[in-house]
Amino acid sequence: MYTNNYVIVAIFLGLGIFLPIAALTIGKWLRPSKPVEEKYTTYESGNEPVGEGQIRFNIRYYLFALMFVIFDVETVFLYPWAVAYNQLGLFALVEMCIFVALLAIGLLYAWKKKVLQWTSV
Repeated sequence: MYTNNYVIVAIFLGLGIFLPIAALTIGKWLRPSKPVEEKYTTYESGNEPVGEGQIRFNIRYYLFALMFVIFDVETVFLYPWAVAYNQLGLFALVEMCIFVALLAIGLLYAWKKKVLQWTSV
């Protein structure tokens, strides 16, 4: 009985290793390979790179992006609740109020820490 389970795991492990290697190998055989000097440049669009390749971004950009992702993902959690609101009852309403309150607390915290203010420094 247990041997059968190990055989299934071994088959899936073997397939998990074999299939990506086979796909990459077949892709290498089938794709065109015409190396020319232009393909070794940074951009194949024909534009010559100007300046440094790495620049320093303001940390506030990342904070804005993180705040957007957090609140965007959290609003996705509100949609199923709103769709099934009639079937969920009072308990789900209380839970969602707590959830929205925690989001509001997070927003107030970010506001107090002045994360939402953009200054050019």
